[in-house]
Formats: sequence, structure tokens, C-alpha cells
Amino acid sequence: MARETALPVRSWLYVPGDRPDRYPKALAAGADAVVIDLEDAVPAERKEYARRSAAAFLREHRPPDVHVRINPWERGGREDLAALAGLAPAGLRLPKAESAEQVRTVAEAAPGIGLWPTAETALGIEHAYRIATAHPRVRGLLYGTGDLATTDPDVLEALALRVLVAAVAAGLPRPPLSVHPVLRDLDGLAESTRRGRERGFYGRSVIHPAHVPVVHAVFAPTPAELARAREVLAIADAHGTGARTGPDGQFIDAAVVRHAKAVLAAGEETGHATA
Repeated sequence: MARETALPVRSWLYVPGDRPDRYPKALAAGADAVVIDLEDAVPAERKEYARRSAAAFLREHRPPDVHVRINPWERGGREDLAALAGLAPAGLRLPKAESAEQVRTVAEAAPGIGLWPTAETALGIEHAYRIATAHPRVRGLLYGTGDLATTDPDVLEALALRVLVAAVAAGLPRPPLSVHPVLRDLDGLAESTRRGRERGFYGRSVIHPAHVPVVHAVFAPTPAELARAREVLAIADAHGTGARTGPDGQFIDAAVVRHAKAVLAAGEETGHATA
């Protein structure tokens, strides 16, 4: 997946695995990554059809930015990976991850493929750091709310922040926000995405193409962020990347320089770099 080494993913567009007619539409929607969902979006009686459809699509087209969300290992995940054998999606999303052992089991069965486990149960969130550090091929840690026994927004936010902290502590990218469930509520989507960005999350899982440009707009760098990134890189060019203090007193080290480069790269992609 080309974006992995360049820019973080802003949008992860889900498409039901048993709707292969929607795969091309999802790819054309402008999302940074598409996720073929073999789990919750597919009823039990259509799981096998979804597996065959995903495998056939990946085999024929080999798209670079398509991930697959498999089922939990003992509830269909083994069969999912058997159907995908010999293929190389950009990554695998592992739902309801609750232990490092589960992650390692999938890693052994899918050599060479990046893994994105999801903490979306109480036990998974409790073990988030262990899951994040379970295997070198864990590329990111995700969180979800659909399987938690609460709808209180304050509680859900607190749990999401635990996953965020675990990801950062493990040296992984900041997790994306989970889906906004109301398809036509674009204003609500924008507001909740802004709130998530302010709290440190990056990107969002989405379930409708109309959500993609809204999410991208929220994560576009602001003029102030671009100006700050240029300033940091100018200091680094003049004095090297060793730790130092900038003119405004802010500490600058290699991590700050990497972030500044990512901000400018994101600005170039969105057309804001010259703003």
C-alpha cells in the first residue's frame, strides 16, 4: 500500500463483501483505502459468497489500497484466510481482538500482510497495548463501539482514548475514528470528526462515499499548521535534525520534523500546501 510509507490514511471506506457490484464504486469514491468487509456487514448465509467475491476481485484486479476485514478466527476468520490464500490485500482488519495470541495466530496464517486489530470489546480495550505490540506486522490499532454495552458518549470517548494511548505508546499511528452511523448527517459527521481530530485521532472509517470528502476536509492541514511545518523544516535544514528549541520556545526533535514533513505532504495532496 503506497500511502503507508508516505501519508497517513484519512478515510477507510467499508464495502460489504457480499456486494461485489459495489467494489468498483468504492474504489472510485476517492477514499484513501477501501475495506472489503467479510464480518458484520455480511449475513451468515452469505459469508461463503462474500469470501469468493473478495478473492476473485483481488485476484483479477490487485488493487493497491484494498484491505479486508475478516471474521474472528474461530468464527469464520480461518475460512476467510483460506479463501484469500496466495492473494495480497493491502492489509487485514481483525475485529474483536482481545489478546496478543489471537493477533499472532492470524499473523502466522497470513505471512507478509499488515494487520490492523480492532479493540471493540471490554476485554480488547483492557488488553489494547498487548494487542498493539503482539507482532511486528501490526501496522495500526483500531477501536470500535458497536460491541460495547453502553451508548453513553462520555464513556465511549474515554474508552476510545485508552486505545489512542495504547497505539501511541506502541509506536503506531494514531487510530482513526470509528464510523458515523447516520448516513445523511453530514454536519454531525463533520462536527464529530473535528472533535476527534482535536483529541488526537487521525482519519475515520466511513460507510458511505458521501462521507469521504467531509472527512478529508476536516483532516486537511490548516494554514497555521502548514506555516508551522515550514518553519520547523527550515530550522532543521539550517541546523540539522538534532533536538533544539525553536524561536518560539517550542522543542524540536526528529519526531517533530517527521510530523512537519507529513503535514506538508498532506497539504500537497489536498491542494493546501501553497495556502
